Amino acid sequence: MGNRGMEELIPLVNRLQEALSGVGQSCSLHLPQIAVVGGQSAGKSSVLESFVGRDFLPRGSGIVTRRPLILQLLSANMEYGEFLHCKGKKFTDFDEIRQEIEAETHRVTGPNKGISAIPINLRLYSPHVLNLTLVDLPGITKVPVGDQPTDIEYQIRDMIMQFICKEHCLILAVTPANTDLANSDALKLAKDVDPMGQRTIGVITKLDLMDEGTDAREILENKLLPLRRGYIGVVNRSQKDIDGKKDIKAALLAEEKFFLSHPAYRHMAARMGTPYLQKILNQQLTNHIRESLPAFRGHLQSQLLAVNKEAEEYKQYRPDDSARRTKTLLQSVQRLAVDFEKLIEGSGDTINLSGGARINRIFHERFPYELVKIECDERRLRQEITYAIRNIHGVRTGLFTPDMAFEAIVKKQILRLKVPCLKFVDMVSQELIATVFQCINKLSSFPNLRDKTEKIITTEIQEQDSKCRDQVLLLLDIQLAYINTKHEDFTGFTNAQQMYNQNNKKRVAGITGNQGVAPLSSLIVIRKGWLTISNISIMKGGAKEYWFILTAESLSWFKDDEEKEKKYMLPLDNLKLRDVEKGFMSSKFIFAIFNTELRNVYKDYKWLELACNSQEELDRWKASLLRAGVYPEKVTSVTPVDGQGNGAPENFTDITDPHLERQVETIRNLVDSYMSIIYKTIRDLMPKTIMHLMINSVKEFISSELLAQLYALGECSALMDESPEQQQHREEVLRKHVALKEALAIIAEISTSTCSTPLPPPVDSSWIQPFSPKKSVTGAQPVTRGHAPPVPRVPTHTGRTASPSSDGFQQLTGQPNRTPPYVPRRHPPAIPKVK
Repeated sequence: MGNRGMEELIPLVNRLQEALSGVGQSCSLHLPQIAVVGGQSAGKSSVLESFVGRDFLPRGSGIVTRRPLILQLLSANMEYGEFLHCKGKKFTDFDEIRQEIEAETHRVTGPNKGISAIPINLRLYSPHVLNLTLVDLPGITKVPVGDQPTDIEYQIRDMIMQFICKEHCLILAVTPANTDLANSDALKLAKDVDPMGQRTIGVITKLDLMDEGTDAREILENKLLPLRRGYIGVVNRSQKDIDGKKDIKAALLAEEKFFLSHPAYRHMAARMGTPYLQKILNQQLTNHIRESLPAFRGHLQSQLLAVNKEAEEYKQYRPDDSARRTKTLLQSVQRLAVDFEKLIEGSGDTINLSGGARINRIFHERFPYELVKIECDERRLRQEITYAIRNIHGVRTGLFTPDMAFEAIVKKQILRLKVPCLKFVDMVSQELIATVFQCINKLSSFPNLRDKTEKIITTEIQEQDSKCRDQVLLLLDIQLAYINTKHEDFTGFTNAQQMYNQNNKKRVAGITGNQGVAPLSSLIVIRKGWLTISNISIMKGGAKEYWFILTAESLSWFKDDEEKEKKYMLPLDNLKLRDVEKGFMSSKFIFAIFNTELRNVYKDYKWLELACNSQEELDRWKASLLRAGVYPEKVTSVTPVDGQGNGAPENFTDITDPHLERQVETIRNLVDSYMSIIYKTIRDLMPKTIMHLMINSVKEFISSELLAQLYALGECSALMDESPEQQQHREEVLRKHVALKEALAIIAEISTSTCSTPLPPPVDSSWIQPFSPKKSVTGAQPVTRGHAPPVPRVPTHTGRTASPSSDGFQQLTGQPNRTPPYVPRRHPPAIPKVK
């Protein structure tokens, strides 16, 4: 009856399944099993019933097995059955077992012949069985019958693949002897997932129904269509015997008599029949389990290590302990403060940008870009300067450039900074709230605490936001209060003229002394990256992605990032930047560059639309273009305004008075010089103000004031009420911890005095063609399904010997320098040419 020491392993796996069944999918391990695969009416149910010696499986026409049946056969003194979904109930009547299988199948799949991958677990105890664990799968069918779904073939194939793709699953391929073995669907599916044949066992049924004068001798001798593990022949009861209630014991005797008396099989009768198949399966399964246990135990240990710390915390947790609630509240607030500080000050996260990194991007990329966007149009600025000078002089003719005109223009420019500065405060405030939410989400175990904490911190951020706004407006008012024309960086009229002359001389000297030498600025790379030119027509190649390089002088793009094949180099002179609205179906973020003199920027294109993959990448390119001197397009009013608030005439022309023109040019240069000081000051003070009044204040509030405010609510006990999800999670973790420890204790009971049988040498199984489902003949459209899951590569075990190891398990060691056995190849017959 097989190796007794090895047979103890199968009850071990059954106990493991029982121990792990209570923790659900969190401990889904591929336990060693035998999957029974075959077509409809191939004799799968008869083989299983022969193992048990009882009629207990549903019978009928068409597809009867519509859910996987995990059948555990256990040797015992009494004969009864147990279902996992009916714990504690013993079924001694096998007719009741059949009825329960049918009822449980209908409960999940309904009466419409549908199928489900949810298994039914049945454990049968009997003194007449060996210890086996089998999975009975629905029979492979080709054509839907009655109200079966049109894709029933694909559904069944997918379900079978879910089981037999597992590396720890042995495949029992059942094929009737009265069909063409080369077309066996069971063998084709097994070939797909087990090309080396290491875990496939062939079973030939209905040998007694073959035509007179024919036999399956060469198949059973593994000569005609070889399998690595060979074939075992069985003779089941006919439908007439089943209807006549023929005893299975009598059927087994008849089977033995058939093999002993048949001239083609009598010489191998000892290796045929249901009892021998039962013995071989038990032997193969125990070998498989023994080899899988070391990795199985390592998997359990890793899972136990992962839940150990959490389980120990939950063991000590008492929901009604007020001291424990207070301690948990204190720890939660402290953890929140630490997490918030890490996100703001910086962490080693390599997956997402932290809140501090995103705020830094607002400080140094988005805010400078917003400042540049509000620069006024040159023509309108000169109009305003002209009106200011004329209005200050009134009816008189001024001899000198009026200071009041300069101050009026500068103050107006400073007032325009109010919108981007307040927008800057909003952006930082929103990012700060998002960072706080990211930290507060970790308090989801206590919904009351999370809600109160969120409300308190959000209120604090709003208060600091209001203070920041007031301070920003105060900074602008301070700049408006006094125009400091004595600032060291401010250029007066005389200094401006001298600087102009010096720069002119340097430019002339540079042209004469460095001819043919590229300026240093053209060699400084500001940014590199992939961009898509999206406005190229389909006739000219369509949108394409290129590798762009931006320097202080030009924008170049290459075929790829190797930078060998340059496609084009675009000078940055007179280029401007323009935002482009994102298309309805587009996932790209687009901006455009164009020439202010209306010249073509690339071939015959007036502008180039460049697309990025994210808003963050778009902002970075805009900021880089600003550094290179490519500014965004100015947004100006349609009608200029004159000094009296009326619209200026549309036929406003350039200034004709040379004296006035010189005054306008002087004030224009002075405004430009002074506003550069203002921009530099604002860019420096705004991040400092935000950091001091908002970010640092909120960080300090969370670390020192938040806990006091929570205590002030007077609801400390209610704050620490667990959510139902947290209670369920805690119970699952504790159950999983107990189940894993129990499973490891079961594995520790294994006897190490087992031995294994060697794997047969490889054979040529190229005669098995890949599984290709045929189209339904019912007229329905074929259903498109994916290919079978990828097959895990299994190393061959030929020429290996067992050697004991220190952990009590026998390890297999390969024999070096051993020549692999010769595998004969059978060439397929030539295909005749059809004229």
